[in-house]
Amino acid sequence: MKQSWLIILASAVFPSLCQAYDNDDRPVFSTHDYEAVELGWLLFYDPILSGNRNISCGTCHHPKFGTADGVALSLGEGGIGLGPERIADPKNMPEQRIPRNAPALFNLGAEEFQVMFHDGRLEADPTQPGGMRTPLGQDMVAGFDSVLSAQAMFPVLSPDEMAGHYSENEIAQAVRLGRLSGEGGAWDLISQRVSDIPEYEQRFAALLGPGEPVEFTDIANVLAAFIAEEWRADESPYDLALTGEKPLSDAAQRGQDIFTGKAQCSSCHSGRFQTNHSFHGIGIPQFGPGKAARFESHNRDEGRGRVTGQLADFYTFRTPSLRNVTLTGPYGHNGAFTDLREMVAFHTQAVSEHEFDQEQVVLPVFDAPNDWDAFTDQQAVADIKAASSAPVISLSEGEMDDLIAFLDALTDVNWRTRGLGVPEAVPSGLPVDR
Repeated sequence: MKQSWLIILASAVFPSLCQAYDNDDRPVFSTHDYEAVELGWLLFYDPILSGNRNISCGTCHHPKFGTADGVALSLGEGGIGLGPERIADPKNMPEQRIPRNAPALFNLGAEEFQVMFHDGRLEADPTQPGGMRTPLGQDMVAGFDSVLSAQAMFPVLSPDEMAGHYSENEIAQAVRLGRLSGEGGAWDLISQRVSDIPEYEQRFAALLGPGEPVEFTDIANVLAAFIAEEWRADESPYDLALTGEKPLSDAAQRGQDIFTGKAQCSSCHSGRFQTNHSFHGIGIPQFGPGKAARFESHNRDEGRGRVTGQLADFYTFRTPSLRNVTLTGPYGHNGAFTDLREMVAFHTQAVSEHEFDQEQVVLPVFDAPNDWDAFTDQQAVADIKAASSAPVISLSEGEMDDLIAFLDALTDVNWRTRGLGVPEAVPSGLPVDR
């Protein structure tokens, strides 16, 4: 009853803030056993899941950098160090940068998050036998609790992210030969590694039952449990205003009015977490290795079009949630913008007026001579611009200040003190990126 009265009062005084409640779209979060969360926590930071035992999930999704890594395009396998200080290992050079920016992990335990990756190549689909659609095929999704757990199958199979290259290790060899699942496949080899460590074997036995074999899907499911619980972020000033506990600042309230009105941000960044989970193009300049069809020789990133093959989907990318956006730069599918204000300016001015500054792009030190091929390819530039559906909007400096104030009101830092943090050590005994 108390909450109902708070919502009624807030609706009268701050009507625009209560839109989420009027639409009954309050988020629903999955729940998990603490034992699974703690086990996922250890595995998340343990390099044992990588082919060369030198990189963990936490290397590119670190709390120090807002659950990402603070750079435009990561160096995965073959990198040394953490965040912007990460460089190529001269003794084991990477083959290329990771083609896309490492996404933040906030609120992925909310049930509405059913689309993974910038291009949505993994998504819930009730029409499919396994309830998910993935380019890896339906035989690969059995046993995963959710799309969040299923996404774990991708980085461990990627030579540039975690698996390693060619004959560097047995997991890389299995990937190279196309042996992914099944006996002797990459997943099986990872699972055996984990099972061979006594503490992991004991913890999984407590979860699954004594004598039950540890499958890769079991590893993925506890990783998802940890991610879902550790980085829930729904107690921001915006949330407190929605429940009537505390109104937004005047600047943030003006910013929200601009967000939902003049700037048209909410046409895509809608709902409680400011995303419609759909795909749009806004003309972000392309650099790095990109993701295109195998026969393509250039460095374009074709986005959603590479998944669907539909012309309208080329150069479009998933609308990101804006929760904790002030903490999760660089911004854009390739991390093109380091500064949030610059990202907003580009978005509102679209590609018609905004000058892109290559110098502000944060890239780990790595000799990649083709980084800017697509940026200087006039046809690629024209195609990317043509795919943009972003409206051109003129905002004054004051309006921009207010819009940034609203975006800052979407920040919830409680996860920093209530979560598990980074473990001092992991059961494998391998070094932890701290």
